[in-house]
Amino acid sequence: MYKLLLVEDEEDVRDGLVEEIDWVSYGFQVVDTAENGREAAELIDKHIPDVVVTDIQMPFMDGLQLAGWIREHYPTTKIIILTGFDEFEYAQKAIKLQIDEYVLKPFSSQELIEVVLKVKQQMDAEMSEKENVQVLMDHYRKSIPVLRELFLSQLVSRRMSSEEIREKGSSYGMELAGHSFMASVIRIDYVHNHLELQKDNVKTFPSGSLKYSEDRYLQLFAVLNIAEEICQRIEGFKVFIHLEDCVLLSALPEQEQSSAAQRTLAVLEEIRMNVHKYLKLTLTAGAGTVCVWPGEIHQSYQKAMQALDYRLILGNDRVIWIGDVESEHYESLSFDEMKEQSLIRCIKVGTQEELDEILANLFTGLHMTQLSVQECQVYLMEILTCVMKIAKEFSVEMEELFGAGTYPFAEIYKYNNLQEVRQWMGAICLKLMISIAQGRQTGYNQLVENAKEYIRLHYQDSDISINKVCKHLHISTGYFSSIFKKEVKMTFVNYLMHIRMEAAKESLRSTDQKTFEIAEAVGFSDPNYFSFCFRKKFGISPKEYRNGAGGA
Repeated sequence: MYKLLLVEDEEDVRDGLVEEIDWVSYGFQVVDTAENGREAAELIDKHIPDVVVTDIQMPFMDGLQLAGWIREHYPTTKIIILTGFDEFEYAQKAIKLQIDEYVLKPFSSQELIEVVLKVKQQMDAEMSEKENVQVLMDHYRKSIPVLRELFLSQLVSRRMSSEEIREKGSSYGMELAGHSFMASVIRIDYVHNHLELQKDNVKTFPSGSLKYSEDRYLQLFAVLNIAEEICQRIEGFKVFIHLEDCVLLSALPEQEQSSAAQRTLAVLEEIRMNVHKYLKLTLTAGAGTVCVWPGEIHQSYQKAMQALDYRLILGNDRVIWIGDVESEHYESLSFDEMKEQSLIRCIKVGTQEELDEILANLFTGLHMTQLSVQECQVYLMEILTCVMKIAKEFSVEMEELFGAGTYPFAEIYKYNNLQEVRQWMGAICLKLMISIAQGRQTGYNQLVENAKEYIRLHYQDSDISINKVCKHLHISTGYFSSIFKKEVKMTFVNYLMHIRMEAAKESLRSTDQKTFEIAEAVGFSDPNYFSFCFRKKFGISPKEYRNGAGGA
């Protein structure tokens, strides 16, 4: 059911169009009617109709002015013009305003219905195109395997944030849960056909033998098929093709890194043996380091690639773990730009749950690296410096955050272990988050109070507008509108009208000014429109109100 607003200054015509046409049967609901363009603009803000049927010649704001306003504020709303003015000048304006249809007066109900139904067909077509959710969902479901492969390739190719990993993993139906993560690369050993022929004591390549096939990708998919069968019955492993290798991704519950590594090595060995048994192919697998969160899988993948290089020394057709062939040299843990930006964003606009996750990631690295006490202290101070910078940006006093007479960097030395430091930093960050949120709300309140004060001082000006108020406050109209409506529970236009009407009531009660003088005094350049708005709000005319019909 489409919403329709009817705008016509002649009451009998307006009522006739509402009563004589069975709008519901044609798929429309007449949400309201208006007798002039200004009233119509207010009702459009209230109802946001799909179609506006409007006369051209009306008081206060004519149909073409209304159409221009609609195109500026609600560009998707359809406009049908009712007019007896079919001169070229009006036609030019209508074309410029992108009027959807027009009906020339005098017209019959059937003529209007035909035009309205024509517009309805356009809206139906647009709606059908936008709402074909089933087609979109089918396309999305067909794309999920491709998107999942792309996501897994991104995991081993670059660093990804926890938020991105969680979002994409959830979308593609593959949550990466666990305490230990590891990447391994499975590479098919190159077959030198002339040497294999001699070894197998045959003169020609056996027909249909995958071993002697020149199709490298066919071999790769055959290996993938065997690896997937094994991974389907062993929880915690996923296998996919990346570049020209199969990659095994481990996401395991073991907190002990050596246990996670041994489980992965056992699966790689099972894959190697089954490939040899069923495909007569040999492969070499390189296993990377174990990491504690998915965002570091790309580092494990790089180590797995390095492990593969050792096949030149150790020979192929085996599983090579980087932990066996290289002594691990841990790099100094760094509070890099990505970690810093994640913490800054979370403190400014994040939630407590996000803060807990970020702190968990920041402190987990301290347990897995061989850092000196000094390196650990520097790392913690870098995090603390970041927090203090945010506090300074939002003018939060250090004493409010850390307590009176406290030197933040010295506080680190008071705690017995990293868990205690983490809890302390978490409390500081949470306190800062709350302070920033409260300051933001206070800012909203002050902004609205300033706007209300400006309106109270300038409501007498007939040209006061939301643009003028925003210019005075140095903010954008969109930002102001959302905040003002949220805090005051009414739009700027309605609040301005409320202030003007209350001032008009006071003048009618306490002065002998004429109605047109009061209208001008409260910001109306048109006395007739003032009387119209007064009657609309209070149900009686200004004169009747003065004579006592409005009560006290």
